[in-house]
Amino acid sequence: MISIIVPAHKEKKNIEYLVDVLSHLKTCEPVEIIVALSPESNDDFKQEIKEKANFLRCSKKGRASQMNEASKMANGDVFAFLHADVKPPKSFLQDIRRTIENRFDAGFFSYRFDKKSLPLKVNSYFTTKDGIFTGGGDQCLFIKKNVFESLGRFSETQILMEDFEFFRRMKEQKIRYKIVKSNLIVSSRKYECNSYLRVNLSNLLLIVLFKMGYPGQKLKTIHDKLIRTPYNA
Repeated sequence: MISIIVPAHKEKKNIEYLVDVLSHLKTCEPVEIIVALSPESNDDFKQEIKEKANFLRCSKKGRASQMNEASKMANGDVFAFLHADVKPPKSFLQDIRRTIENRFDAGFFSYRFDKKSLPLKVNSYFTTKDGIFTGGGDQCLFIKKNVFESLGRFSETQILMEDFEFFRRMKEQKIRYKIVKSNLIVSSRKYECNSYLRVNLSNLLLIVLFKMGYPGQKLKTIHDKLIRTPYNA
């Protein structure tokens, strides 16, 4: 079984759309969808959506905490961590299972944006390559349950860039992973709220500071000063 874990904070519209899309993906095996809601989420979802997924109101806010809490109730042998505003390709589940069957322990997806733009196409291109930006949450980490647990799950003290911190541990332990070139569709809303240059320079700065060992709280403070995210207040 594949367990799809979606951390969310005030994302009703995206969650309802995503759960509906996920529930219609073709698969040859059981799949469960777990939506890990922050404690502050008070969204009232449609009944038909509630029937297609398990909704967990988490005890602590933060992607790392929410994903960890959901993983403890997940029944799958493979976990896929998917952001609420990221849309999977039709081959999503088959791509995951095929990668695992090919003796990889984990993987990520390349992605493209939901808005056509040459600069965004450039960004998308780099998600097909293994490089400095590999491991970001928009790429949807999928990983064997036992490997995820052996690595100690996500660090809940890493309140920003928990995905990159986890990926660093993956590389340190030489976990075999693959980048699946079957594009997810990622929201461009961050670029619409900010300029392309501002987002890219901020991302680069945060990556450099992360690699220098800056703690999660400082990284979040810097991020919040540089990037406007009114959709996730």
